[in-house]
This record gives sequence, structure tokens and C-alpha cells, in this order.
Amino acid sequence: MKNLALFVVIVMAAVFLAACGAGNDGAAQNAQGANAQESGRILLYTSKPDEDTAILLGGFQKVHPGIQVEVFRSGTEEVISKLYAEKEGGGILADVLLLADNVTFERLKRDNLLMAYDSPEASGIDSVYTDPDHMYYGTVAISSVIAYNTKLAPTPPTDWADMLSPQAAGKISMASPLYSGAAAYQLGVLVRLPRFGWPYYDGLKAAGAKVGRGNGGVITDVVNGEKAYGLVIDYMANNAKKQGNPIDFVYPASGSAVITEPAGIIKSTKNPEAAKRLLDFILSKEGQILQSSIGYVPLRKDVSAPEGLQNISRIQALAADVSALYEQREADKTRFTGIFQ
Repeated sequence: MKNLALFVVIVMAAVFLAACGAGNDGAAQNAQGANAQESGRILLYTSKPDEDTAILLGGFQKVHPGIQVEVFRSGTEEVISKLYAEKEGGGILADVLLLADNVTFERLKRDNLLMAYDSPEASGIDSVYTDPDHMYYGTVAISSVIAYNTKLAPTPPTDWADMLSPQAAGKISMASPLYSGAAAYQLGVLVRLPRFGWPYYDGLKAAGAKVGRGNGGVITDVVNGEKAYGLVIDYMANNAKKQGNPIDFVYPASGSAVITEPAGIIKSTKNPEAAKRLLDFILSKEGQILQSSIGYVPLRKDVSAPEGLQNISRIQALAADVSALYEQREADKTRFTGIFQ
């Protein structure tokens, strides 16, 4: 599988300058001097798309040129499977994780796999998005939305219930919670809310919803007209719209499941200082500006959301108890498989 290949991200300073503006150049040069002694190799495990990861690490490389970052990228659920296989096989190779949701990190925390680190950059992010023990930190807000092909569905849907209507039958694409951390989180939240519950997913099955793998495939289905509707994440739909594709999206009226793509450091890292610098950069204003330039909603209050997306303060978030989401995730995936098999 292409996504399971380990590759070295090649970064370009020009990308960072284009995203952040030449005004950051002096600060970056100062940072380079201050961190001249930092060096070595670290390995990042992430579910972030390849191009987005390259841009983010491009900014990091400019500030910390002595630190080499290698990347393993796949869907969150497959990344975690790989990580636990390494744990059983002699040792985790990753140093830093950047994955979909806090439920994933709660599991890692409970299994004592994360290193506590009080990042000085976390002060710019509301504490509700950070682990109280500083084992992991939310980095962006990624909301579940309903995308639609503007040629096939000229009347926009308004809420989740619209996907159960006769007009949507056979026209829905969705990511699999067996692969996508965002889809797994959305599943866990929706089935614990009385207005949805498991009957909602039974309804999607009855409506003939297509279950693929990741959110990228959902966007492709909608853009190409294979499906009229897609249950997907906001920034992917927004980016596809900006590229001129026949796609638009809505934040459901009853709310969205919101994941925060947390980052954390593996306790067994052999280069903790370099790992800390990467985590700091992701949380910093410079890192959050880059995230916004890519298309993500930043969690820092001093960085605006990209055009077309709502700031975190405006998003109506659907939520469920994190402990329940963690404890029942595997059972949820098993039940989902039973429905859509």
C-alpha cells in the first residue's frame, strides 16, 4: 500500500515564506541561531495528508534546520495498529504523533506510552483542547460536514437527517471508522446522542450509503459525481471547493463532531529535545498560521480560520464522554462492521 510506505518529507523554505509571509524571515533566522545545537533525526507518525505534512514540516525545517523529520503516514486506525505492533515487537519507532482525535490519545495515555511535556506554546490555546496532564495537545479544529455536488444536488442539505430522505438514497459516500479516525470519532459521538443513536447508521445502510476508506475518497466521489452527497470533514470539502470543483458543503444545523488532531510525544523517544521542538512549532503562532494557510481551523485565538470555514468559537460541537468513546471504540467499530458488512 502506498500510504504504508515510510518516506522522508522533502521540505522547501519557499513554501513556508509563501504561507507565512516574508515578514517572518527575521524571526526565523534568529530562531535558527538559537537552535543551532539542535540536531538529529525524529520520526513522525501522522494521519495528515502528505502535502499538508510537507508544508507544515517545511516551516519547522526553516526554524530548526538541524533536525531531520521522517514521516510515516496512513489513516489513524492503521497508524495505531502499526504502533502497537511495534510495541509488541520490540519497541515503538515513532517519536511524535499527530493523529485525528483525543480518543486515540486517551488510549495511548492510559497505556503509558506518552511523555508529559508542558509546552510553552500551549498558552495560546484554550485549555479545553489540551490534556490536563500535558500528554497531548489539540492542534486544529476539524468538523464533520455534509458535502454535496452542486450539479447533482442543487438544493443544499441542512442537517444529518437529510441523508435519510428518499432523495439521498443511493447517493451517499462516507469514510470508514475502521480506517479514518475522524469517522471513528463521529461514529462514537453520534451513536451516543439520543437524537441519532445506532438507528441513524441503520438508516444510512438502508439508504445504500457507500463506505470507502478515508475522507479523500469521499471528496473524490462527490467531485466526480459518483455520489451526490458526502459525509466528510470541513477542510477537505472547502479546499475542493476553492479549486473550482462542483462541490459545496454545510455545517449541519444540529451540530458537528469536532476532532482536534492532537499531537504528543512518545515516552520512549530517543531524541526528546527534537521531539519537543516539533511539538512546540505545531502549537506556535507560526505553526498555526501555516495550518490556516493549508486550510485548517486553528485553535489559537490569535490566528483566523481560512476563508470559507468557521472559527472555532462559531462551531456548534457535538460531544460525548471521552471515557465512553475510548472504552467503546472497538465495540463501536465491530457493530458498524456488522451493519455495513
